[in-house]
Amino acid sequence: MDDRYAAVPRARTHFLPPVLRAPLEGRTWREFGWILLSLPLSVLLFALAVSLTAASAGLLVTFLGVPLLAVSFAVLRGFGAVERVRARALLGVDVAAPGPVRVRRSGAAGWIGGVVKSGASWRHLLYAVLHFPWAVFGFCLAVPLWTTGWALLLYPLWQSVFPVYAGVDGLQLYGDGTHEFSLDSPFEVAVTSLVGLLLTLATPWVVRALTGVDRLMVAGLLGPSRLASRVVELESDRGAVVDTAAADLRRIERDLHDGAQARLVALAMDLGLAKEKLSEDPHAAARMVDEAHGEVKVALRELRDLARGIHPAVLTDRGLDAALSAVASRCAVPVTLDVDLDRRPAAAIEGIAYFTVSELLRNVSRHARATRASVDVWRSQDRLMLQVTDDGRGGADQAAGSGLAGLAERLGAVDGVLAVDSPEGGPTTVTAELPWRG
Repeated sequence: MDDRYAAVPRARTHFLPPVLRAPLEGRTWREFGWILLSLPLSVLLFALAVSLTAASAGLLVTFLGVPLLAVSFAVLRGFGAVERVRARALLGVDVAAPGPVRVRRSGAAGWIGGVVKSGASWRHLLYAVLHFPWAVFGFCLAVPLWTTGWALLLYPLWQSVFPVYAGVDGLQLYGDGTHEFSLDSPFEVAVTSLVGLLLTLATPWVVRALTGVDRLMVAGLLGPSRLASRVVELESDRGAVVDTAAADLRRIERDLHDGAQARLVALAMDLGLAKEKLSEDPHAAARMVDEAHGEVKVALRELRDLARGIHPAVLTDRGLDAALSAVASRCAVPVTLDVDLDRRPAAAIEGIAYFTVSELLRNVSRHARATRASVDVWRSQDRLMLQVTDDGRGGADQAAGSGLAGLAERLGAVDGVLAVDSPEGGPTTVTAELPWRG
C-alpha cells in the first residue's frame, strides 16, 4: 500500500445532520459544563474582586491600599490562569498567558508597582466584574432549557410516576381545586415529547451562542493584549529577517567561492602559464589565452546570474513586468505572464515579489514535471497579489520543511502570506500576498 495514502487521515462521515447530532455531541456537553461551572466560579471571583478592590480603594489614604491592590491583582491573575485552563479543556480555545509583570527595580516596591501598572491586571479585574452577570444570565437561560427539553422529550418514560406517587394522571398544567388539566392522553404525551425534542435540538445552539461570548471574554481579557501580541510577532519577524539575510549572505558567498571565484583563480593561473610560454611557444600561449578568454566569459555569465538572483538591474529600471518576463523566459516550461499593476510598489516589496516568483518558477522547473505554468500579478486594495499555477504532479507541502516553508517565513517577515493548494496529481496553485507599501 502506498505510504502517501496511508498517512492521510480519512474524513469522518456523519449520517445525521448537525441539528440532530448536536444534543449528543461531546462539544455540546463540554460547553454546557462550562456554563454550569461558570456560575459558582464567577460568584467567587466577583466577590473577591469587589471586596479586595473596595478595601484597597478605602485604604489608599494609608500605606496599605496600594500593596493590598497589588495582592488582589495577583489573586485575580491566578484565577485568570484557572479560567484559561478551563477554557482550553471545555471550550477548545487556547489562550496564551499574558506577559510577566515587568519589574523596573528589585524588591517588594518594584513588584507592587509592576503589578499595579500592568494592563493585564486591570483586564483581569474587568473580566471578574463583567463575567459575573453574563454567567448568571447564561446559567439561568441554558440550564432550564436543557433540563426542560430532556424532561419533556423523555416524558413517555416517566409519565407513569404521576398516578403512582402523585395521585394524578399526568403532568398537571392547570388546577384550581375545581378544574384541572393534565397531560395524560396518548396525543398529549406525544405532543409533549415533540415539544421536548424541539427544545433539545435548539438548546445546543443557544449554548454555543452563549459560550461564544465567553470565548471572546477569555481571549480578549485574560490573554496578552493586541499590542503585546504584535510586539512578539514583530520580534519573531525580525528574527526571520535576520536569519534570511544571513542565509542569503551564505548562499552568495558559496556561489562566489564555488563559481566565479574558482574560475577567476584558474584564469589567473592559466594567464601566468601563458605569460611564461609567450617567448618559448607563442602558439601554445595564444591557445591558452583563447581558453582564458572563454573562462572570462563563463565567469562573467555566472556573476551576471548571481547579480540577477539578488536584485537584477532590469527590476530597478523597468519594474516587475520586465523582470518577471526575463524569469519566465528562462523557465524550463512555457510560462504565461500577466502583470496588471497601475504603478510600482515599494522597492523592498518589489524585490521580495521578484524573488518569490523566481523561486516558485524554479520549483516548477525542477520538481513539478509540468508542461505549462502561469504567473499572475495584480493589486488588491493595499495588497500585492502573486499567483503561480502549474499543471504538474502536485503534492507540494508547505509544512514539510521544504523551500516553500522558507519562502513563507520570508513573506511573513513583511506581513505577507503564502497559501499552497497542491493536491496529489495536481494542479498546483501557490498564492502569495504582500503589503503594497507604495
